[in-house]
Amino acid sequence: MSNIVFLNSSRVNFDDALDFSSLDNLGKVTKYEESEGFEILDRVKNQDIVITKELTIGRELIEKFPSSVKLICEAGTGYNNIDIEAAKERNIAVCNVPGYSSEAVAQLVITFILSLSSSLSEQQRMIENNNYSNFTKYLGVPHFEIQNKTLGVIGAGSIGQQVMKVAKALGMNILVYNRSHKDLGDSSIKFVSFEELLKKSDFVTIHCPLTKDTKYLIDKSKLELMKPSSYIINTARGAIIKEVDLIEALENKIIAGAALDVQESEPPELNNPLFNRKNVILTPHIGWKCIESRQRLLDILAENIEAFIKEESINRIC
Repeated sequence: MSNIVFLNSSRVNFDDALDFSSLDNLGKVTKYEESEGFEILDRVKNQDIVITKELTIGRELIEKFPSSVKLICEAGTGYNNIDIEAAKERNIAVCNVPGYSSEAVAQLVITFILSLSSSLSEQQRMIENNNYSNFTKYLGVPHFEIQNKTLGVIGAGSIGQQVMKVAKALGMNILVYNRSHKDLGDSSIKFVSFEELLKKSDFVTIHCPLTKDTKYLIDKSKLELMKPSSYIINTARGAIIKEVDLIEALENKIIAGAALDVQESEPPELNNPLFNRKNVILTPHIGWKCIESRQRLLDILAENIEAFIKEESINRIC
């Protein structure tokens, strides 16, 4: 039986609603709700498998891991929080859980698009501030159809493809930028350059991982390529957009608005100007947090670990 430690299980099971039996059946599982950096080394002693959810596991930590540790599991899709090179040097395998929340994140993206097209958040703020002018006068906020509008999708992975599927059903035109061309089985979906996507899209949605190459992929120069009437959506990782440049673009009406489920710093500082902008929708990284997605995450995580124990390979990063 393997010794398995989950360093921050409350990040996934924050409502105590999940069934851990698929993991419990694989060995002795020790769960900690949270783990601070100084606690991690003590908690991984005599453990074979370490599970983390978006907890930073850097080189300094990995170099001090005991020899018993053979696998680090990221309980999510993105693994930029783990130093992969350091893990390779210690001969520690790393796996992740891609695709567990594709439908949920895509659902949130489409919710953002529909909300932005109808100024839904702004209208609710007006009511909260006892401003009923939308009811007594002509509608004073933007309101438009999304059919025949162009959606630019950055990243054609499982989430990006699910977004395309729903957007096409809603009658949107779809442009895609991806590092490599993929056969999506639909000739109406066009692969274009990054610059062309930014220039032609009414909505731009980000679905690429955060790497050294994608950090600040969207900065001032890229935002200035977009239409003044366009919106940017980020449900991937906050640092893909240079936040200070986005705030400036929103203030100067370079673009019309943004919907952000992720921020450069999470949680954002309470004085972050994004909180007070009428043309911004902010959510606290909820795309993956549907109960169905989180249970699926645990079950796939268990499949990863079971495969590793059997010396098979599922979702291995290294």
